[in-house]
Amino acid sequence: MHTCFIKLGTLNLQRLLLRAIAVLALTSAADAAERYPVRPVRLVVPYAPGGGSDIIGRSVGLKLGEALGESFVIDNRPGAASMVATEIVAKSAPDGYTLILADVPHTINVSTYAHPTYDAIKDFAPVMLVGTAPQIMVAHPSFAYSSLKELLALPRAQTEKIAMGTSGTGSSPHMTYELLRLRTGLTLNHIPYKGGGPATTDALAGQIPIAFNAAPASMIYLRANRLKGLGITSAKRHPLVPNIPTFIEAGVPNFTVAHWYGVLAPAGTPPAVIKLLHAEILKALQTADVKERFATLAIDVAAIGPAEFAKIIDADVKRWRDVVTKSGIRIE
Repeated sequence: MHTCFIKLGTLNLQRLLLRAIAVLALTSAADAAERYPVRPVRLVVPYAPGGGSDIIGRSVGLKLGEALGESFVIDNRPGAASMVATEIVAKSAPDGYTLILADVPHTINVSTYAHPTYDAIKDFAPVMLVGTAPQIMVAHPSFAYSSLKELLALPRAQTEKIAMGTSGTGSSPHMTYELLRLRTGLTLNHIPYKGGGPATTDALAGQIPIAFNAAPASMIYLRANRLKGLGITSAKRHPLVPNIPTFIEAGVPNFTVAHWYGVLAPAGTPPAVIKLLHAEILKALQTADVKERFATLAIDVAAIGPAEFAKIIDADVKRWRDVVTKSGIRIE
């Protein structure tokens, strides 16, 4: 009896200790979330400095730093269509001190790469969708045609000789072009570049007749009439470039594609941290200087919270997986 009592007592003691440890861990995590942030936060941008993602990241990061009293350091990690940066964040501690300013390739790479290193949905906690921008097909002013509608009317033997540059194989503009090709049969000579900047530069110089990119890459040149717009993927014409017709106007029904930008954290990040970041980013997006900076790049403030942002990511993963399957695109 005595021995039995000791064994039962030891078992109960072990259970009590395990419960105590669990309570302490939860309390510690809650306390850490309540005090967040207590050291600099890294906001990873998957592209080189100077592009739309970088400008958005720095704009939002500056406001978060001012509001929360700690630096939000921009860490530019370009490479592999954003895979390099995304993998870094997926494998980071879920404590709110490593975030990523993701965009559409986040949902494309899991289908185009044969061996993706992350799950676009399961490995991340959406914080907030911050902005969206249409994509624009632009051309050198000397290009013989002035609209997507004119290109669609040309025979394939003619269009497949026309070079069109994008920011790379599997990029958002490339996939949008593939969706357009599947819908209309329009076949161009796709030239993948290492970023939207180089493609736009070659279009400006007349090295290629067409470039297809998210609006921020070419907006300044369109407004200066150094490039002409053939078509825009928004539902309606954009107020900054009202002369550019939509793809829908060109005769492609219901064709809208938005290039989005949003903040994600590693899966498992404390809900309190997600809630705080969401609230402060929302405030940042409502400030006049951020609105103005976004507007000059044709980026529309989105301000969509975690739940709805998660639905957008899920829908995009399915949408681009279907395009990848039908077009046969694969990156090793």
